[in-house]
Amino acid sequence: MGQLQNFSKGFIRENPVLVLLLGLCPALGVTTSAFNGLGMGLATTFVLVSSNIVVSLIKNLIPAKVRIPSFIVVIASFVTITQLVMEAYLPALFDSLGLFIPLIVVNCLVMGRAEAFASKNDTFSAIIDGLGMGLGFAFALTLLGGLREILGAGEFFGLSLFPGDGMLVFVLAPGAFIGLGYLVALNNIVKKKLDKTA
Repeated sequence: MGQLQNFSKGFIRENPVLVLLLGLCPALGVTTSAFNGLGMGLATTFVLVSSNIVVSLIKNLIPAKVRIPSFIVVIASFVTITQLVMEAYLPALFDSLGLFIPLIVVNCLVMGRAEAFASKNDTFSAIIDGLGMGLGFAFALTLLGGLREILGAGEFFGLSLFPGDGMLVFVLAPGAFIGLGYLVALNNIVKKKLDKTA
């Protein structure tokens, strides 16, 4: 039961984007479509889970003075793997996400989970935490990308929903902030209702 709660907290109660406001640079920068949001979210989830596994395995071998640089090297290794695989097999997504893929290295969500959780817990717990937070991050990015795509272009995952143009503001950078604000407010309402029923 504890592991299930640890997994699910990343979706509503401790969502990295909608509650903790972590990783906002990619959240606002790449979410012009649901596909981009999902792609960035899954890439970050892979890096998060993989780095959590390695950090939890080597935590007792790393001297305290070089703990953070060691974690960065681990994270950067998995980001490089992600970047190379994406460039080889998903070139359109790779071109769309651009600079934001290497920036996963400095995403405070990934570094924060390595430092705050994976370095203090066993490997299985680190995997569950990485999956929960990573998929919660992917969920928020897909939601924000989908909202912007529907309102800005009248499409969802590239499928046309209604004829004509959408609202240009949601395609542009201000639309990311507006959409994020509405999703944060909606998440707060859902959290309050869950707290009342708990």
